[in-house]
Amino acid sequence: MKNQVERRGFLKKAVQSALAAPMLALLPCLAETQESKKNASGADPGREPSRPAKPAVSLNVKDYGATGDGKTKDTVAIQQTIERCAVLGGGEVVVPARDYLTGALTLRSGVVLRVEEGATLNGSPDMEDYPLAQVRWEGHWIKGYSAFISAWDAEDTGIAGPGKIAGSPAMVGRLERPSGLRLPALLEFVNCRNVRVENCFTQNYGMWSIHPVYCESITFKNVVVKSGADGIDVDSCKHVTIDGCDFDTTDDCISLKSGRGIEGYTIARATEGVHISNCTFADKVWACIGIGSETSGGIRDIHVDHCRFVSAGTFAIYIKSRLGRGAFIENIFMSDLEVSGAKNGFLRFNILNSGIADTPNQVPGDEGIPTIRNFEFRNIKVTDMAELVHGIDIHPRKPLDGFVLENVTGTCRKGISLANIRDAHLSGIEVTGFGGPLLLTSNVSGTGLVGAKPIPEADMPKVPDSVLPSAEPYKLH
Repeated sequence: MKNQVERRGFLKKAVQSALAAPMLALLPCLAETQESKKNASGADPGREPSRPAKPAVSLNVKDYGATGDGKTKDTVAIQQTIERCAVLGGGEVVVPARDYLTGALTLRSGVVLRVEEGATLNGSPDMEDYPLAQVRWEGHWIKGYSAFISAWDAEDTGIAGPGKIAGSPAMVGRLERPSGLRLPALLEFVNCRNVRVENCFTQNYGMWSIHPVYCESITFKNVVVKSGADGIDVDSCKHVTIDGCDFDTTDDCISLKSGRGIEGYTIARATEGVHISNCTFADKVWACIGIGSETSGGIRDIHVDHCRFVSAGTFAIYIKSRLGRGAFIENIFMSDLEVSGAKNGFLRFNILNSGIADTPNQVPGDEGIPTIRNFEFRNIKVTDMAELVHGIDIHPRKPLDGFVLENVTGTCRKGISLANIRDAHLSGIEVTGFGGPLLLTSNVSGTGLVGAKPIPEADMPKVPDSVLPSAEPYKLH
């Protein structure tokens, strides 16, 4: 029997009932997850979903009318297979080898879509095949097109490979012109719990590829992500695992977000408890891992380890926000990373002016300056970095509280620049090839700073003016 869940729309957290039971069916290949242990109040303290049971039913889309000829739209046949699987108590929907052309599909609770070897789900190029809905775009809820494959308010669902899921190459860009509607993401999960996407190949062209929003306990494992935009955008989610994935993107490989401006600050849904490990990142235009700039709900407890960064259009790691966002970015822990091919360098912070300003709906005054604390980077191997760390775009009234850079080896052409940081700890920085001082600082305290040279005043960024309060209090509308 499934957990009973009380929801109050998108703006309330999912509340788990006090009684727990085995999850509805996921595939046996998803059975790595550990069985949840419930505490006395019924809350689930773990990050991973429960151990899945054997599928109750297994339905083949060919048995329900899917042609798989790559020309006929199989939307109705595949969606009806998903619906029947759901009403029969859950299980798996099997997509056997062949090419399937389809419009938007919606997953249901207890249903796993298994795309077999040699099978490809191809997105329709026709916009009328993607229903309009409220979608999250750059930190705001707006009118836009539903994703190619989505799930809303679902539990115990997911996608398994080893087949392929491909968006239409006819859909280029993020927004439709001139309507301004957001184009379809490839995969989008909204307000879902216990989701796994595993062992599959995904490809999208213009819009973000994979976009979980307001989700809890979601795992991406051994997924190939090829994208003409962002790879995975984790948006106001908690307990997220990204493990063993391979990224080839044109924008951020992974972006962590939580809403923008006073809307995101009022909704106050943080992204928290994210673990990224054993991944390979290749990006053409921006960063491999971007945190922000949409941070108005807060971002905390992010762990990245044992990853390879082979190319980035800017910095491999880019932590960014701006005045007017408010909230916090805290407890960022990264270790055991190999970094090469990053055009601008290994690491940058910009908490002053990155991203779109929400004029006039910004968080005013000092409350609107994001609070940042506890950034730790350990055991980093870099190869030919243009710059090791660019960390000077921090507001002097809200300095970074706690910064660790430890055990860094390799080569770089420029060293470390830090400003407005309290309690910094640098040790084991053994890099070669740089010109000028290894360390430049301004308004930095801590250890490992001996021999630092001052940052020339002309090189310090201009601090933006404070955001003024709006004439009228903001209300969600």
